[in-house]
Order: sequence, then C-alpha cells, then structure tokens
Amino acid sequence: MAGDIINVGEKDFKAVVLDSPKPVLVDFWAVWCGPCRMVAPIIDELSAEYKEKMGFAKVNVDEAPKIASAYSVMSIPTMIVFKGGKPIEQVVGFRPKKDLQKLLDKALVQ
Repeated sequence: MAGDIINVGEKDFKAVVLDSPKPVLVDFWAVWCGPCRMVAPIIDELSAEYKEKMGFAKVNVDEAPKIASAYSVMSIPTMIVFKGGKPIEQVVGFRPKKDLQKLLDKALVQ
C-alpha cells in the first residue's frame, strides 16, 4: 500500500510543501518522461515506508512551470527534499531505491 503522494501545483505548493511541518520529497516529472515513469513506483514504495516521517508530493512540470523554474529544474525527473520551506537535497535522473533511501535518511537527520 502506497503512502499519500499529493499532486501539487502553483496554487497549493506553498501550503503542501513549504509550510509542511515534516520534510517533503517533491518529484518533478512529466507524463511524456520515461525515466519519470520508472522512478514513480519507487517513490510510491518510499512514501509508504516513510509516511510517518516525511511528506511526498509530485509536480507536473508541464502544468506548473513556474515552480520548476523557481527551483532551477532543468531535467526530469528531479527529486528535491524540502525542509523548513527550503530545498536541502536534490537528485536528478533515475536513481535506484537505495540511493533515494539514503537521500531521505540524510534529510531526516539534518
């Protein structure tokens, strides 16, 4: 069972991501992006495993280009961990689950 991954756009990004009391992993993606589809099931698994500790959100870069631009997202998938309203960790491109787990664990102890 996957955790709750919230699709966010320009109207709710601040409330869901920046104002979150927990760190939030944001997956910047697009429908046409093959590597994005490859990483999606991994993020689903992680959202279930980390749901008590972290929030998870997805931003479709085609629907919310201002958010992507604000965080200099040039390639997708890009995963950014936000904590206290600021980006603290970022990876670009497909990564195996263990790499993303390290990213989340590192963010949780910062």
